[in-house]
Amino acid sequence: MVSQIFTLLFILGIPFFIYGIYYLGIGLFGYTKHNKYTLSPPKNRIAVVVAARNEAAVIGNLIESLHQQDYPKELMDVYVIPNNCTDNTREVALEHGAKIMTCTAEVKSKGAALSQFFDYIFAENDIYDAFCVFDADNLVDKHFVSTMNNVLESGEKIAQGYRDSKNPDDSWISGCQSVFYWTLNRFMNLARHKLGWSATLNGTGFMMHADVIKKEGFKTFSLTEDIEFTTQCIIKGYRVAWVPEAITYDEHPIAFDQSWSQRKRWSTGTIQCFNQYSQQLIDAVINDKNRCALDMLMFLVSPFMQVLTCIYTICSFIILGMLFVTTSVWSNALTFAILFSVGGVIFSVVFTAMVLWLEGKKIRQINNVSVFSFWLYLASWIPINVLCFIKPIEIWEPIEHTKSIKISQLVE
Repeated sequence: MVSQIFTLLFILGIPFFIYGIYYLGIGLFGYTKHNKYTLSPPKNRIAVVVAARNEAAVIGNLIESLHQQDYPKELMDVYVIPNNCTDNTREVALEHGAKIMTCTAEVKSKGAALSQFFDYIFAENDIYDAFCVFDADNLVDKHFVSTMNNVLESGEKIAQGYRDSKNPDDSWISGCQSVFYWTLNRFMNLARHKLGWSATLNGTGFMMHADVIKKEGFKTFSLTEDIEFTTQCIIKGYRVAWVPEAITYDEHPIAFDQSWSQRKRWSTGTIQCFNQYSQQLIDAVINDKNRCALDMLMFLVSPFMQVLTCIYTICSFIILGMLFVTTSVWSNALTFAILFSVGGVIFSVVFTAMVLWLEGKKIRQINNVSVFSFWLYLASWIPINVLCFIKPIEIWEPIEHTKSIKISQLVE
């Protein structure tokens, strides 16, 4: 009977093992170097688009960093889309030289604001070859737009830039979230790009060719417009290029409750996308042999796998513990489970240090506690995902941004 229980636990754990091996295999390609795009003369007319909700404290610095781009001013315009504002975001944006697009319909999410913008721009001022999208709290490296011009000239239609952090040392949460995005940059986006697959849009610092939006539209319905638009494009045969030379500095939450709220939105949006697009992705895999669609399906199923893995782990501990109590026989499986749990915490510290080294960061650049608490940040995704299945959030709630610094304070 005991051996049968061990066998059953082993069999039930196989899907989780395969899922982990899948991402381990992809991650190995993150140790490779990215091939830079060929330098091209400025040619494309590019519009920078920023949806902003009560961002008066930070949006001025973003616009200043955009005006400092090493790209011809006559080939670039900056548009700000104020929505649901109760402060002077609009006035600050105008003072810094941005163009304003006023929403004429209700805006419940960033995706809705962008959708209205593209409807407006193609109807009233259809002069742009491509669009770069940023969040209002960002700061942008001066080479971003010129780098995206190189990408466009190479033939790519959609591209994601490198999402760096402007406040990794503010708190242990901002430090952990910085490490999280550095990890995604290398072991997800770079790795996928080296495999010839699609990177994933990360919400900010990305570029889209005008032809793609004209043909496919920008109509998203979930709380994560970046993941949804990526999914839509992959289904239609596009891929997202990875461009680490195009750097955006993002402000991360400094309080745990802010991060918790933000990640609940991400998880809810991912679940929404799975429910909406999983069958289309499966069809793309079967009918079109689309490997990127299979990879995206694996990405969207992650909240389900995390929750099921947690349930499986807890149940296994309980069953193995009860067997020990009733038989007084300590199983190798229980020893392995305990060592694996303790080893996972230790490994997270080593892994964090490795990510910092690979990304050219110094430990002193992030909050010191983050190095030892990254495992806790990752583990907190599990209750977040559980709550999203039980009671998903229904409205998009913005995160307050207060880190008012200039690009010159980050880049020498």
